[in-house]
Amino acid sequence: MSKATAYQAKYPDRHGHIDYTSCEHETWQALYQRQQDNVPRYACDAYLNGLSELALPSERIPQLSEIDTVLSRTTGWKTAAVPALISFERFFQLLANQAFPVATFIRSKEEFDYLQEPDIFHEIFGHCPLLTNPSFARFSHQYGKLGLAASKEERVFLARLYWFTVEFGLIRQADHQLKIYGGGILSSPGETLYAMSEKPLVKPFDLIDILRTPYRIDIMQPIYYTIESIDYLDEIVKMDVMSAVTQARQLGLHAPLFEPKANVS
Repeated sequence: MSKATAYQAKYPDRHGHIDYTSCEHETWQALYQRQQDNVPRYACDAYLNGLSELALPSERIPQLSEIDTVLSRTTGWKTAAVPALISFERFFQLLANQAFPVATFIRSKEEFDYLQEPDIFHEIFGHCPLLTNPSFARFSHQYGKLGLAASKEERVFLARLYWFTVEFGLIRQADHQLKIYGGGILSSPGETLYAMSEKPLVKPFDLIDILRTPYRIDIMQPIYYTIESIDYLDEIVKMDVMSAVTQARQLGLHAPLFEPKANVS
């Protein structure tokens, strides 16, 4: 997770306040407005309930203390201000302690539709609404504990589980409608519409299958996996994930559904 980035995180003052420029607030407002029409149509019910709980401001970047007040009341979680990209070790440590890492910068207008690095809009608008949900919170906590105890090689496989659930997961609701719960989709106006189109392959959740599926962070995802409800995350918590990682390592990866990065013009 830690690599070169063009973005610089902002740090809170001694009162915990982060000072953003008017231009940065305008970017938040524009991103928020772009998703105002998409989210009610495409987001899952649990996300919409969380968004209502958080009552995020549309015209400015919220302070982390505002988010913490709601998360603490609903699930006992809090946020943690971090740089643009952090190590796997730090990431797992935070989740294992029920602290969600929030990169305290916002994307440039040149990367408005899709951003490789997780910015504050991605973290707060994309993920924090679901952190008010007990099933999502329990899954995130257990994931952190698993990752903290895993080897470097095992963490590579665990990253795929997070990618195809928390970041880019879909839900096939009881009425068979396809909805989004992945924060990587919900924080991206471009990927929201793409994920709900007929372009990507959509498959039901299968732990071994997911652990064997390669992905790239710099493209729209060619494949998504669905769960039946947000409560299904509790079923994943009960699974022997690390045994599945061992099995996936033995079986090897599926052929990627995308071109290698070096061959992409």
